[in-house]
Amino acid sequence: MRKLLLGLGIAATASTALAADYSDDIHKNDYSWRQFNLMYAFNELPDPKGNDHDYLEMEFGGRSGIVDLYGYIDVFNLLSSDSSDKYGSDKMFLKLAPRFSLDGMTGKDLSFGPVQELYISTLFNINGGHDTDVGTDKESDAVNNAFFGLGADVNVPWLGKVGMNLYGLYDMTGRRQDWNGYQFSANWFKPLTTFENGSFLAYQGYVDYQFGMKSEYTSSSTGLANFNGLYWHSKRYAVGYGLKYFHDVYGIQNGQFGLKTTGFTQYVDVTYKF
Repeated sequence: MRKLLLGLGIAATASTALAADYSDDIHKNDYSWRQFNLMYAFNELPDPKGNDHDYLEMEFGGRSGIVDLYGYIDVFNLLSSDSSDKYGSDKMFLKLAPRFSLDGMTGKDLSFGPVQELYISTLFNINGGHDTDVGTDKESDAVNNAFFGLGADVNVPWLGKVGMNLYGLYDMTGRRQDWNGYQFSANWFKPLTTFENGSFLAYQGYVDYQFGMKSEYTSSSTGLANFNGLYWHSKRYAVGYGLKYFHDVYGIQNGQFGLKTTGFTQYVDVTYKF
C-alpha cells in the first residue's frame, strides 16, 4: 500500500503557484491526467520475512471546478504466481482522495500567508476483502476506511506547493463502525534539474502520520509511512526509485503477530503517461 503520487506532483507543477481565483470561471483551471505504473517492491512491510512482489498501478487525478481528485487502483501478483507472497491475498486495493475547494464553494479568496487554497478533504481506502467473516466470530481483516477533514495547499520553502490534509478516521470495517484516531498527510513534487531534451529529474514523496488510535483496535496509538523518491520524467515516461520508511505502520506495534512494521522498503517503477 504505497503511494508515490507521481501524476499528482506533475499536475501540481502545471497549476498556478498563486492563490486560487474563481472570480470569473470556476472551471478555468481544470485538468486531468492518468498513467500506468509497473511497480516492484522489495521487503514491503508489514511482513515477517520480507514481502517482494510486483504490481500494476492505474493512477489518475485532476481538477474540475471545486473538486480536486487523486486516486489509484493497485493490481497485485499480475501473473497469479503461486510463488508470490501475494498469492491467495486480495488482488486489488483502491484509494480515492477527493478534496472540495472552500475557496470555490464560497467564491472568496481564503488564502493567507503561505496557504494558497483551503479544502474539505476526504480519503477512502478499500481492498477486496469481505466486510465480515460470515458465520464466524472472527474479526474481518478487510480494509474499508474513510477519512474526513480539512486540507490546504501550502507554499513551503524550496519544496514549493505541498498538499496537506488533517483527517479523522472512521473505520467502516466489519463490526467496528467507529472513529479511530487521526491522520496528517502531506505530498510534494520538486523538480531538481531539467535536461536539454525537456526531460527532468524530480524529488517527490509523501508522509502519512496516524495518531490518537484506540487501544481496542490497534496495539500502537501512532503509525508512520514516509516515502522519498527520485524520478526521471519525460512527456510520456517516468522511471524512478523510492525508499519508504515505516514505523508501527497501520498502528501495529513492531513484532506483534510476528509482523515487522518498522523499517525500510525499496521500490522501482516504470511509468507510461496517457
